[in-house]
Amino acid sequence: MTKHKREKLSDEELENALAKLEHWELVDGKLHRRFQFENFVNAFGFMTQLALVAERINHHPEWTNVYNSVSILLSTHDVDGISNLDFDFARAADLYYGD
Repeated sequence: MTKHKREKLSDEELENALAKLEHWELVDGKLHRRFQFENFVNAFGFMTQLALVAERINHHPEWTNVYNSVSILLSTHDVDGISNLDFDFARAADLYYGD
């Protein structure tokens, strides 16, 4: 993971970083991805692993879980936009998911 700084990315930085993430998109000014699992236990286990990442980097996602799916929205409230922390978390989510 990159250095965890809380600075809002410029439009160009955001576009470049987003181009490197296959399954993420911008939704209402936030990074978004939906993850699909075989069952609730796998979905919840994924969230549990990511909760430890969130605590370690002190950056917590907005997420929902409905049975076998997890939807994640990321933004950095301190900077009123998207920062490197959001991309760090997104990459961690992709890694735990197996992308």
